[in-house]
Amino acid sequence: MTDSATEEDPRSEEERPRREPVFNLAGVVTVLIVLCTAIHLMRGYLLGPQADDRLLLHFAFLPIRYTGNFPFDIYALISTVTYSFLHGSLAHLAVNMVALAAFGSPLANRIGTARFLLFWAAATLASALLHFAVYSGDAMPLIGASGAVSGMWGAAARFDFRVDRRAEKPGFAGPVQPLQAVFRSRMALLFIGTWFVANIAVGLASGSGGGPLIAWVAHIGGFVFGLLAIPLFDRRQPAPEAAG
Repeated sequence: MTDSATEEDPRSEEERPRREPVFNLAGVVTVLIVLCTAIHLMRGYLLGPQADDRLLLHFAFLPIRYTGNFPFDIYALISTVTYSFLHGSLAHLAVNMVALAAFGSPLANRIGTARFLLFWAAATLASALLHFAVYSGDAMPLIGASGAVSGMWGAAARFDFRVDRRAEKPGFAGPVQPLQAVFRSRMALLFIGTWFVANIAVGLASGSGGGPLIAWVAHIGGFVFGLLAIPLFDRRQPAPEAAG
C-alpha cells in the first residue's frame, strides 16, 4: 500500500495551490481589532457609568463642542480620530471589526502599515467633518470605526475589488482604477449603488423603537474619501517584467 502523504508533488512551487491560514490578517489590522475590543471591554467591565461618561465626553466626537460655548482644547483635536476606537455595543463592535478584517487587510497589505494608519485617521476625520456639516449643533456623541471602514470600502472600488490571492500577504492588486473606469464597471456600480441605498435606508430607519441611531452621513463621508483619495496613499507598484 502506498502512503500518499509521502509522495512528492511533481508540480513546481508556483503551480501548487497556496493554503491560506484561517486568520490571514495584516498585523496592523489585528492590532486595531484588539485595541477596539479591549477598549470596549474596559468600558463595559472596568469603568463605572460616570467614568464612562467622562471618557465619551473627552474622546467621542461631539459636534456641539465646536459650536457651543466650550473651550477649544486638546480633546477638540484628538476626538476627531479617537471616536473611531469607541463603540456603542458588542454588535456595533462586531460588525465593524468583521468589515475591518475583510477590507482592511488587503488594503494594509497593499499600502503598508504607516500609510494604512494615515488612511484610517484621514477617513475618520473626513467622516467627522461631513457629520459635523449636517449636525453642527448636535450634542449626541459620534462613535465607531464605521467611517474608517467605509473609507476602505470606497478604496476597494478603485481596485475593482481585485485581490492577489497568490501573494504571501494578499492585497489589492493592479493599478488604482481611474474614476471613469470605476463608473463603467458593472460590479463597482452595483456595489456603490447598493452600499449607498442600504446605508441611507438603514440610517434613516435607525432610532425607531428606542434603537441606536446610525451615523449614515458619517459613513458617506468616509466612503467618498476612500473612493477619491486612495491614490494619495497607494505605494508605487513595481513595473511588470518583460518576458525574455
